Amino acid sequence: MTSAPTPPTGWAAMLARASFIELDARARATALLDAGTARELCGPFDRIESPWLEPQGVVPASDDGVVVVKGELGGRPAVVIGIEQAFQGGGIGEVSGVKIATALSLAARDSRDGTPTVAVLLLETGGVRLQEANLGLATVAEVCSALLELRALQPVIGVIAGALGCFGGMSIAAGLCTRLIMTAESRLGLDGPEVIESEAGVAEFDASDHTLIWAVDGGTQRTRTGLADTLVLDDVAAIRSAVLEATAGGVPAEHRSRRIGELRARLEAVDPGDPPEPAALAAVWARKPPPGDVR
Repeated sequence: MTSAPTPPTGWAAMLARASFIELDARARATALLDAGTARELCGPFDRIESPWLEPQGVVPASDDGVVVVKGELGGRPAVVIGIEQAFQGGGIGEVSGVKIATALSLAARDSRDGTPTVAVLLLETGGVRLQEANLGLATVAEVCSALLELRALQPVIGVIAGALGCFGGMSIAAGLCTRLIMTAESRLGLDGPEVIESEAGVAEFDASDHTLIWAVDGGTQRTRTGLADTLVLDDVAAIRSAVLEATAGGVPAEHRSRRIGELRARLEAVDPGDPPEPAALAAVWARKPPPGDVR
C-alpha cells in the first residue's frame, strides 16, 4: 500500500502555488467551480456588448468585461461572476452591470424555486466606467439590490484578489457580501488613492506612496480591521478552499452591513484631529463598543 505524497514545504510550496491573480476573469471563474461543471452564460460569441463605447472611440468587448459562469461548487449549484480587469480597468457599464444584476436575480429565483444557488463575485474593478457614468451608476444600484435579494436566501461571497482592487460603487457591493475574501496584494476602498489626492491634495493621501496605499487599503489591513473576513494566499487552491468554507457557513443571522451601531462606534473611536497611524488602526477598532451601543 503506497502512502500519500508529502505536501511540499518552504520554497517548494511557494513554487507549487498556482497564481489566481495571473488568471483572467474567465479562467478564475472556471478554476473555482468543480471540475467539468462550468458553463458560461452570455459569453463572447453572444456579442452582448456596450453600444456606448464605439461612438466614443473605445473598442468594445464582446462580453462587456464581465464573465458569468454557472456550475457546481463543492457539489452545490453556484454562479461565479468575474469582472475582467484587463478591459477598461474593470469598469462597470450598463451592459456589464445588468449581466451581474441579472445573474444574481436568477440565482435568487432558483433558490426560491427549490434549487439553492450560491454566488461568488470576483471583484477587480475601479468602479463605474467613465464613458457610461450615469448609466453605470444606475446599474450598480441594480447590482446592490439584486445582491441584497440573494444574500437573504443564499451566501454571496466576494473575492478581491488582484492589485487593481475594488473601488467606487462596486466597493459598496463588496461591503454587502455575506463574506469577503482578500489577498495581501488586493485593495478595497470607496475612493481610489488618485481620486483622493486629486480632490484633497497630496497631504491627505499621496497616491505615489505604495506602502501607504497598501497600509490603508490593502487586504491585510482590511481583514485586520474587520472590513473583510479572510486573508488568503494568491493561490488557486487556497482561494477555492476559502470560498468553499465561506459558502458552507450559510446565511448569517446578521450581515456586517446591518451592524450600523458597531460601525458607528468604530468611526467614533478615531479622532479626526489626531488620527492613528495605519499600523495602529486595527488595535483602535478592536475596542468593543459599550453594551447597548452595538446596533
